[in-house]
Amino acid sequence: MTAAADACAVSEAAADSDVAISARGLTRRFGDLIAVDALDLQIAPRSIYGFLGPNGCGKTTTVRMLTGLLTPSAGEVRVLGHRLPAEAEILKRNIGYMTQKFSLYEDLTVLENLRFVASVYGLEPHDAKSRIAELLGTYALEPLKHQRAGSMSGGQRQRLSLAAAILHRPALLFLDEPTSAVDPEHRRDFWERLFDLVDAGATILVSTHYMDEAERCHRLAILENGHKRADGSPAELMAAMGAHVLEVEGPYLRQTKTALTALPEILSAAQLGSRLRVLVRDRITEPERWLKELPVARDLTQIASVRPSLEDVFVTCTGQNRPQDQQREANEVAA
Repeated sequence: MTAAADACAVSEAAADSDVAISARGLTRRFGDLIAVDALDLQIAPRSIYGFLGPNGCGKTTTVRMLTGLLTPSAGEVRVLGHRLPAEAEILKRNIGYMTQKFSLYEDLTVLENLRFVASVYGLEPHDAKSRIAELLGTYALEPLKHQRAGSMSGGQRQRLSLAAAILHRPALLFLDEPTSAVDPEHRRDFWERLFDLVDAGATILVSTHYMDEAERCHRLAILENGHKRADGSPAELMAAMGAHVLEVEGPYLRQTKTALTALPEILSAAQLGSRLRVLVRDRITEPERWLKELPVARDLTQIASVRPSLEDVFVTCTGQNRPQDQQREANEVAA
């Protein structure tokens, strides 16, 4: 069977629905701490939706609420048509969940772990045997099937975890920081496998703090301190980020950076090797010309407009650069 054919088989109800996950006002409090604050989500089926943000921004808490493992403090949520938390037990049979930390048994072999997961999901012995054989081949685990999970490399554990998460062919797959312990080559290969799953009909929600991974998503939300700061496709977010992106070169980049970041028109300046990447607020209509006319530019050897990146989007919509802070600053300047 092909890699695509091993993907999560989508139920007819999920396949026919326009929304795989719908949430309104989703909130979770831990005492006085609001970990997730009034989050709204609409996630289409047969797509990869990403949560992008630093550790502690609410990604894992949101995933746990959407899987039915954590009860929301407020809000409404439906996943694959099931209302949570009331129908959480029913939902669990239709989803897969790959946690950030390796969660299988380290003292069991690859084969023993997969057999155990199959028994948890109630697969018939014949179906379990054929499905496990299929996944061992698809994820290059056949030579490792008698190896204890605790002795495997990060990339091998990752493949095992993914195989276990989709063993019961769930319609929806949740991945919480799935590539945090693997190298770039394994990360790239892992994402190719995710697109195989989507091509076969799966819906995937993945949380990450890697910008390059987030750019691979069909759509994503940028989270900060429990708030959703932006939501859209990577291309839409880049087009609407409210800033021009310049790269400049010169002999005194550290001094140039200090001078530029002191200007109210500059959102950020970060050094990339022998260049500075500079974000200029979009109220400056001709950013290259504007920068060239500044005293700080007299030592610069090159100024050029470049394509925005998702990291640029993240910078413009989080911290002190988020839209409400920009509006507050504009009001203060006007006053």
